[in-house]
Amino acid sequence: MRWGADRWSMYRLIGREIARAMRHTAAGFTSSPDLLARARVTGLVIAPHDLRTSDATFADDIYAGLFVFAGRSLTVQGRSPFDYTPPSEEWAEALYGFGWLRHLRAADSALARANARALVSDFIAGRGDPALADRTPVTARRLISFLCQSPLVLEGADHAFYQSFLKAIGRSARDLERSLRRGLAPQPRLNAAVALCYAGLCCEGLQPILRRAVRILSRELDLQIMPDGGHSSRDPRFTMELAIDLLPLRQSFLSRSVEPPEALLRAIDRMLPLLRLLRHADASLSHFNGVGATAADHLATLLVYDGTMARPMSHAPNSGYERLEGGRIVVVADVGGPPPLAQSTAAGAGCLSFEMSSGPQRVVVNCGLPDSGAELRRLARTTAAHSTATVANVSSCRFLPSGGWWGERRAVAWLERRLGPVILRGPGEVKAVRSEADGAQVLAARHDGYARDLGIVHERRWRLSGDGARLEGEDSFLRDGEGRVRARGRDVAIRFHLHPAIAIRSEAADGLELASPLGEVWRFSAEGAAIAVEESVYFAGLSGARRTDQIVLHVRVGDPALVRWSFVRASGRDTVSAG
Repeated sequence: MRWGADRWSMYRLIGREIARAMRHTAAGFTSSPDLLARARVTGLVIAPHDLRTSDATFADDIYAGLFVFAGRSLTVQGRSPFDYTPPSEEWAEALYGFGWLRHLRAADSALARANARALVSDFIAGRGDPALADRTPVTARRLISFLCQSPLVLEGADHAFYQSFLKAIGRSARDLERSLRRGLAPQPRLNAAVALCYAGLCCEGLQPILRRAVRILSRELDLQIMPDGGHSSRDPRFTMELAIDLLPLRQSFLSRSVEPPEALLRAIDRMLPLLRLLRHADASLSHFNGVGATAADHLATLLVYDGTMARPMSHAPNSGYERLEGGRIVVVADVGGPPPLAQSTAAGAGCLSFEMSSGPQRVVVNCGLPDSGAELRRLARTTAAHSTATVANVSSCRFLPSGGWWGERRAVAWLERRLGPVILRGPGEVKAVRSEADGAQVLAARHDGYARDLGIVHERRWRLSGDGARLEGEDSFLRDGEGRVRARGRDVAIRFHLHPAIAIRSEAADGLELASPLGEVWRFSAEGAAIAVEESVYFAGLSGARRTDQIVLHVRVGDPALVRWSFVRASGRDTVSAG
């Protein structure tokens, strides 16, 4: 890889992106920075509804001292969870975010209320790690959780606890205000604005904040929510979580007889159809750019509010996603470039990857992002963890950090602390064209992520028959016409990661037979490349990582090369709507 030529251009790019990310401070706060510091929460007016579903059985676990978050667990033996070293950062973010209070509320018992109050008291008393608890997204989540679950925490509480609880809410609001004045990256900035709008609507004494918070929220939604409804990070999970917060916020405006801002209404109307595009019939999201295991009940609850309730849209040009449907088959493809640098901490190098499902069963998947573990998350973002082509065993995007590409280890470490594990460079030009032919849907796309360093452009074409019985594909590898890289052969691996429930029933030189637990049998075949079956891992399972298989087509690309492949249903259920 030719990183020397990129060295100073990368520094300039990073400098520009840092400036751009931090430029939009909270207009309206800067003119009177001490105004909110003097404000005091004197009472709670409303408690917004939390749309995230709850499970009372979690309340039993918490009462027993078992805290399970982000795929990790901690058992406390008569002590507070805030007294322990968290098993992972993601676990700590969930603990300090207090979203789990909804499970205690679902138990609807005096014991659950007392337990919730005791745990909140531990935190308010200063137990725990401020370095973890005071991160802006965690503070925003905790503020919203406290407001939504205030009936649980305050029922039966004495006056001293009530006052301490109000002070904690006020302190969180002031912390978010200070963070906004200092400048934040786009996603934390949006999180903070949402939480401050909640606080301004729900609390007596914080009304001065509401008008300014609404201005910030409106501006950030217009900046960050793209015309097709996707977030500018291209992270469907962030879009889903944001929508789950915005819907109750809209209702809170109405409950206080305050007109919701137009930007809020527009964002909600755009986001829900985009999520429907990315949804498979198993009620979970496609595994692109930050998506791991989906809480299917959260997504189902959310989409009830989609006023269209119609067939999902198929084309999201701003977000870079496409959907093909035929019979029971759904194909969702990533045909977008990397997001802006400051918003790429969860994005993957999965350009031209796709997922395929038949009814409620996933067949071809991407590995998905695990809930925790920095090294696993980095691995899950590589091109090899996606159902697309990898050239020369490298990713189509360049990530920070990667073992000191430039030798300046301290500079790279500083940038990672400042920005996170961002994408430094990826495909600069991604094109996609849809068409129809003989009743089939056709999608053709290309990207130049390998052109600069390896001199290869990747093109992919999908063709889904109208009855969903056949998905055909072509992968073309073309020499970059600019001739910046000396022509030489490259090893290419075209990967199709299979869902763990899919079994390889038979193998032959010309193809494979795949069996679904629904009784369907699919035959995979390929021309122009050798077929191999290799081990893979599925990070997006609700129960954690699971072993699975991947079909890999190996080919040596010297001159332009073309590989054809297909999934053909050999037997199974009659075609019905994929839903």
